Amino acid sequence: MPNRLGNSTSPYLLQHAANPINWWPWCPEAFAEARERDVPVLLSVGYAACHWCHVMAHESFEDTETADQVNAEFVAIKVDREERPDIDAVYMAATQAMTGAGGWPMTCFLTPAGEPFQCGTYYPPTARQGMPAFRQLLTAVTRAWHEDGVRVRDAAGQIATRLAESASASLPPANLDAAALDAAVATLVGDFDLNAGGFGGAPKFPPSMVLEFLLRHHERTVSARTLEMVELTCERMARGGMYDQLAGGFARYSVDAAWVVPHFEKMLYDNALLLRVYAHLARRTGNGPSGGALPSGALAQRVAEETAAFLLSDLRTAEGGFAAALDADTDGVEGLTYAWTPEQLREVLGAEDGSWVAELLTVTPAGTFEHGSSTLQLLTDPEPVDEPRWQRMRAELLAVRAQRPQPARDDKVVTAWNGMAIGALAEAGAALSRSDWVDAAAGAATLLLGLHLVDGRLRRSSRGGVVGAAAGVLEDYGCLADGLLALHQATGAAQWLDAALELLDTALEHFADPEQPGGYLDTADDAEALLHRPRDLTDGATPSGAAALAGALLTASVLGDPARASRYGEASAAAVSAVGALAGRHPRFAGHWLTVAEAAARGPLQVAVVGCADDERRFALRSYTQRVAPGGTVVVAGEPDAPGVPLLAGRPLVDGSAAAYVCRGYVCDRPVTTEGELAAALR
Repeated sequence: MPNRLGNSTSPYLLQHAANPINWWPWCPEAFAEARERDVPVLLSVGYAACHWCHVMAHESFEDTETADQVNAEFVAIKVDREERPDIDAVYMAATQAMTGAGGWPMTCFLTPAGEPFQCGTYYPPTARQGMPAFRQLLTAVTRAWHEDGVRVRDAAGQIATRLAESASASLPPANLDAAALDAAVATLVGDFDLNAGGFGGAPKFPPSMVLEFLLRHHERTVSARTLEMVELTCERMARGGMYDQLAGGFARYSVDAAWVVPHFEKMLYDNALLLRVYAHLARRTGNGPSGGALPSGALAQRVAEETAAFLLSDLRTAEGGFAAALDADTDGVEGLTYAWTPEQLREVLGAEDGSWVAELLTVTPAGTFEHGSSTLQLLTDPEPVDEPRWQRMRAELLAVRAQRPQPARDDKVVTAWNGMAIGALAEAGAALSRSDWVDAAAGAATLLLGLHLVDGRLRRSSRGGVVGAAAGVLEDYGCLADGLLALHQATGAAQWLDAALELLDTALEHFADPEQPGGYLDTADDAEALLHRPRDLTDGATPSGAAALAGALLTASVLGDPARASRYGEASAAAVSAVGALAGRHPRFAGHWLTVAEAAARGPLQVAVVGCADDERRFALRSYTQRVAPGGTVVVAGEPDAPGVPLLAGRPLVDGSAAAYVCRGYVCDRPVTTEGELAAALR
């Protein structure tokens, strides 16, 4: 029986296409095969950049004896969690309920009806550290299935019922008003790492959405403490080993609490979210805080520019979209591409320069990583007189590194993550006067709307210009709509607004929870039926689908035409209220919800800049607004009454010259014509 993964659009599934295991993709035929043979299903879920997924593949899935056992006793299904986040969510909930933890690779055993009865994550080939050997587990599951099958099926059915009940649970609505936002900040202050920035201990993930919330809270309240938290965290992350000091871009997380040693995979979503934060911080800090070691606006802008460059050089695909990730491993070894020893630096740069760079980048004889090697950390900038020397050394090291074995690239184009990249590049490009970033965002948007939008509905991903079969989930609609709205603001082009509003209308129609006002489910009402329709309210590495949708709805409520505006605004407010209690109790896991609530607390703020196409004052007012306006401000510039741009309707020139109209919610100030007047209006 052949392995059925060879025609997949998922790089992760293609990695397993040559396995001796007779893998099926997730499909009804696989479960029909299990029913026909009366065997359980082995469900293996992972993703292409996952280190431990590769380890288990090499140890077990490529082993012929293991494969013979799996093929004889199970129907094996392989799922890419990034291509099918709905399947991943359903069975991750089961894994966490059964084991108290989760992660990838995820290994689940199901009945032919898809009900889970045994779940876990990584299993080694031989028993160790309290974990059974994978083949021992296979044998135990097979024995239980044949000797006690009725009990196994009954237990699986009960588990499925409890999971469905848990997924449908909801909290009473609660307002995220100014007092609640202040309380969320107070909770975050208590969780903050005063030494290294960020929250909690190891492993430590970049808290992108929480940082954006804190920046917006600072802008509204002028709280020095919130700005200090953002600055310290951004400075420590950017100077540590989690940031690529040679080529730009952030790794997924740090295995330690001080941002020294990363888990080396580079994800599109992390870098998109962090680009937005660093660009925002660059705008807000200007020349930086007075004194201390906190980052200046120059550091934040440098990191934003390097991160955007990484997106465009390393993750951009031939079709104009953005690839999902760079792998954590190179030739099966973590960090092989990125780590250095002092001897390697001296070999490349010579004794004097190599020793100087080793000290600058904290490359020590003992090593900060493994086997005497070190990650690169730029804990302090070189003296200004040494900056040209550092840039020369950096270029030489990067050129040599390019000759090393390189991590594989997961080149599927995920709709939601590309939506985040579109939004980040459009917003940062407009604020930092980088039209090339805005152009890249427009290129990705064109690809997604032309390829991923099929008969009015989004697909989850594509690869090599071929769209996949998996349906888009809520985060795809919310994140892409948000990105398109940012692109509309950066360009003034009506086409991006029109496309965003169509996506929002579709999401409201197909993803709203009929049982909970303001609630949303992650799969559409006409999507493939799983054990239950998953719902994830918390923000993790990315915004939850509902939070992304709420943010886009809030922006659309002031950008869209009046007939739609009130509907969008009410839907956004109801969604935020539905998770208000959760966000108030656990702000670390509600960063995007709190960011949306901060924008709502300002009205949201809107600036419409009108002027003739050749009026330099129009461009000056727009540039000033995009540079200084608080995060979440909706900014559009164009000619008065420009077709398809409702925010510019009914807003004439002032004495024949360009003007800016500043509004909060549905209340507007008088138009202003100078940067000074605009600054006062924005305050």
